[in-house]
Amino acid sequence: MMNKGKPKGFMRFDWPYHFVTMPLALIIFVWSGIYVVQVLRDDGALTVPLLLFGLSLCLLFAISRIRIYATKNQDRVVRVEEQFRYFRLTGDVLNPELELAQIIALRYAGDEEFPALCQRAVKEKLSPADIRSAIKNWREDTMRV
Repeated sequence: MMNKGKPKGFMRFDWPYHFVTMPLALIIFVWSGIYVVQVLRDDGALTVPLLLFGLSLCLLFAISRIRIYATKNQDRVVRVEEQFRYFRLTGDVLNPELELAQIIALRYAGDEEFPALCQRAVKEKLSPADIRSAIKNWREDTMRV
């Protein structure tokens, strides 16, 4: 589906992750740190507070890494889709000089302008922002988070 202008929701949020899971993990981490300090002030036993702090730190790292892995996987899928689209439209392979960020920006280009814009991006070393501003007919990407 083609539409004029920039795609709606250029940056998308996954509300369970961005507004529930990550804030709760941060709250637990901060709370467990405060709990460790309180126990230190009261000269109490540190076993449980340190265990809680360590687990909350592990949770925070795990949640962050999971998000990074998901984003990298989406990047790989976009690269393969755009390589296939270029092959389907031209019968040739996508120029290996294109950087991943350029390919990700090119996914918004309509089929009629995609091959020429790919060549222009390599020739002029266009930044992703320049590529997006050069697109005339936007192809909306509603799948990427």
